[in-house]
Amino acid sequence: MEPIWAVGLMTGTVLDGNIDVALLKTDGETIEQFGRYTLAPYPQSIRDLLEQTLAEARVWNFEGPEPAIFAQAEAALTRAQAEAVRTLVVDAELSPGEIGIVGFHGQTVLHRAPQPGRIGATRQLGDGQLMADILGVRVAYDFRSTDVRAGGQGAPLAAVYHAALLKGAGQNETSAVLNLGGVANITWSDGGDGLVAFDTGPANAPINDWVKSHGLGDMDLDGRLAAAGTVNEERLSQLLEHPYLSARFPKSLDRFDFGAAMADGLSLEDGAATLTAFTASAVGRALDLLPTRPRRVFVSGGGRHNPTLMQMLHTRGRVEVRPAEDLGWRGDAVEAECFAFLAVRVLRGLPISFPTTTGAPRPMIGGRLSA
Repeated sequence: MEPIWAVGLMTGTVLDGNIDVALLKTDGETIEQFGRYTLAPYPQSIRDLLEQTLAEARVWNFEGPEPAIFAQAEAALTRAQAEAVRTLVVDAELSPGEIGIVGFHGQTVLHRAPQPGRIGATRQLGDGQLMADILGVRVAYDFRSTDVRAGGQGAPLAAVYHAALLKGAGQNETSAVLNLGGVANITWSDGGDGLVAFDTGPANAPINDWVKSHGLGDMDLDGRLAAAGTVNEERLSQLLEHPYLSARFPKSLDRFDFGAAMADGLSLEDGAATLTAFTASAVGRALDLLPTRPRRVFVSGGGRHNPTLMQMLHTRGRVEVRPAEDLGWRGDAVEAECFAFLAVRVLRGLPISFPTTTGAPRPMIGGRLSA
């Protein structure tokens, strides 16, 4: 197959109010060209709607009928994201007919990892057929459900794209890709068939929630609060005893599995410092689980803008830390690009998840295609 232009969409679980939209020219195996990328802000009404939706999703917890708010939120976010795609394509001076596929991840509202004797569950809001009808372009969506139904974790899904990025940059098993979103995930590749990925622990979500709970905005901007605080080493030591951190991969997390309550009783600054140190230390534990411990990690996602977290990753994670831009990547765009890449793989019938990334029983061809 010749490379085609694909659009990828991602909205993270930190609910930063933005839709990540990226163009990528790819055949689903290699990357020919990075296209335009933008952040399209949601209107405040949709941000508020999604906050309420996530709250109701936690109460629902996959028990009984879905909350009525899901349908309302799904329609609103689908229309908003379709408009973001339309704007990006116009700004890139392309026509809809030049776009081969849109990869629409949707908004994760709840994710439950599988347990012995119980398969997992995951729910992303997003109406792929509605988006296709609005844009007149084919859409790939619902990327995780097939994997989960087969017994996999349904996450992380970025591994095959991260591996393509590493290979294209000439990196080997001494390097890995670390994404710092609401949750942190790592991808390791040997450049061949060896591919490992899993969620390492929390990233921005508990730090953001801690700051929000004190009425000081949406995040620890530039890591200033954490830098002004002192890590409570006793609390950190207790947190690092959590069994998830030593469990073998594959494994995955929901955005709320590790929360801001981990810092309860600490001052604002000390809590921020301790939560940041926990994220960094959890990454270090994760690196110890990989087939070969990488000497360096290339970091994508919003967390790489936090210099305190990046420094702690180096000191507490015991690894060289470099931003994705050092390899010519766009660190804020990687997740959206990933779903453009995966959409082309869905179109081609190529697997998007693997036994060593999600725990699926075999390489899984996932996702659904609009008519």
